[in-house]
Amino acid sequence: MRKTVSFTRHSANVFFHLLTRCNLRCRHCYINPDQHGRNTLDIDTIDRWLTLFARRHPESNVIFLGGEPTLHPDLSTAVRRSRALGYASVTIDTNGYLFHDILDRVSPDEVDYFSFSLDGPSPSINDPLRGSGSFEHCTRGIAAAKERGFAVSLIYTVSRANIDHLARMPTLLDELGVDRFFIQVIGVRGEWAEDPRHRDALAQVDRDTWLAVIPQVAESVARRGITVTFPKVFLEPDEPFECAGLVADNYFIFPNGRVYRCPLCEDYPLHSLEIRDDRLVAAAKVNEADLFPLCIPEGCVMNRIIQPRNLPPADGGKPAYKIACCMLKEEITP
Repeated sequence: MRKTVSFTRHSANVFFHLLTRCNLRCRHCYINPDQHGRNTLDIDTIDRWLTLFARRHPESNVIFLGGEPTLHPDLSTAVRRSRALGYASVTIDTNGYLFHDILDRVSPDEVDYFSFSLDGPSPSINDPLRGSGSFEHCTRGIAAAKERGFAVSLIYTVSRANIDHLARMPTLLDELGVDRFFIQVIGVRGEWAEDPRHRDALAQVDRDTWLAVIPQVAESVARRGITVTFPKVFLEPDEPFECAGLVADNYFIFPNGRVYRCPLCEDYPLHSLEIRDDRLVAAAKVNEADLFPLCIPEGCVMNRIIQPRNLPPADGGKPAYKIACCMLKEEITP
């Protein structure tokens, strides 16, 4: 079975942002150029940084992102270099526009998955979130990738704006021939999070709605023979909390050299590592690594600090539920 990004204990993933430029302006985009940089990495730098992380954690999964990674003219070279370095899997996250004829420049033996982003089962739901024409481009890109023999996954970012339409996705996934489905919760980060209008419209869904919808849709997808991954998000008060920063190895690399271990921190200079002169060094304190070991009744300490509005008022000092780590997820296989 082909491998791709893994959200389990002891997993190792390298999320490599080659650039922050994109042809779309998705309303919920997490990219923050002030914190992540505006430059596009040249292929020599990409090569050196890939080598750096391959040595740090052999056989990790590498995921190429942006911005839109297919805008990078040397993406195919980066893919082949990843293979030569021994990465366990190579995934390209894309909005589906597939620039630089990328499908003709790499093979299914080199790329384990093309992972497409779609946030609605129709243009009327997806396009207001991701941009006019993006549904058509994405579904056309999926068809082109499948025609060439590539494995395809699809990412659906759940918010108040599209939760009511998630139940229509299993049929679409079947029609498109998608191999894996990733449901993810919207993160309150990126430039949009500063705008109250966007923040209210794109807010995270409440606990009751999440539990009523997500597990049922996931089961429906799995019954169609598609592996589905989704975040648990909400833990019962007596359920143990684990932080991926302590039990897994995830690295979010940005063009300015910052390396985060937790995606919730990416709007702030809380990165625990940075690349200087092609060496990975610890960032100045206080940073995210100092927060990972903290134990609080609410579960995820990063969530409590950065996006606390998904937590209810504590009753007598004890919260009604905890927030799970966003990097440790549930998976249902057919």
